[in-house]
Amino acid sequence: MATFVLVHGAWHGGWCWQKLVPFLEAAGHAVYAPTLTGLAERASELSPDVGLDTHIQDIVGLLVNQDLHGVVLVGHSYGGMVITGVVDQAPERIAHLVYLDTFVPRDGEAMVDVSPIVIWLLRKQAQGDGWRLASRGDYGVTTEPDRSWVLSKVTPQPLKTLEQPLHLKNPAIVSTKPRTHIDCTSSGFVFSLLRHLLAPRALPPREAGWRLRTLPTGHDAMITAPRELADLLPEVV
Repeated sequence: MATFVLVHGAWHGGWCWQKLVPFLEAAGHAVYAPTLTGLAERASELSPDVGLDTHIQDIVGLLVNQDLHGVVLVGHSYGGMVITGVVDQAPERIAHLVYLDTFVPRDGEAMVDVSPIVIWLLRKQAQGDGWRLASRGDYGVTTEPDRSWVLSKVTPQPLKTLEQPLHLKNPAIVSTKPRTHIDCTSSGFVFSLLRHLLAPRALPPREAGWRLRTLPTGHDAMITAPRELADLLPEVV
């Protein structure tokens, strides 16, 4: 059986995995779904100093404190940035990387480099003193009651997490691990077109060595298709 560490995306928290976790645990897997600093139930820790490095250390700390090895590290959306930093710092603890509907960052890249127009729009809508970014959209969760639940749970994201670049000791670290990319394909034609035009780096990787899988669901697959995702994750690893 596998040990999964699930890393959520921006504006989310560990709560977003709660439909998926029971399926994985029922199959005998160990599952950890932490909330990153400053988000969800940790919103009181939000500050302009919370950045990508903070969130990388959140997960590295979990691996060390729980003495986890052979981990299947799953990063959703912004979580793809986080897990790339984690595997660079603790490669001996990671058995497989799963990028869930996200891009695979390179050394020196930040979220703003991958999708500059989207980040510019978010900056324009920043709250208060300009570093709190409010959630926008429904993340492909379009049916009730899930849509209202998601909208009630998301919390502001600190700007630094999207602007701080990823610095890797081993720029090729991702290619040294078994790795899978899961593309969620039901976000609609307009979203797909915008992704191709505005954020082509967010498309599935084309390099050799990747296992490429798809799920016919929206961006938050752990909410809209938890059983299907739970069936896919053990299969790919």
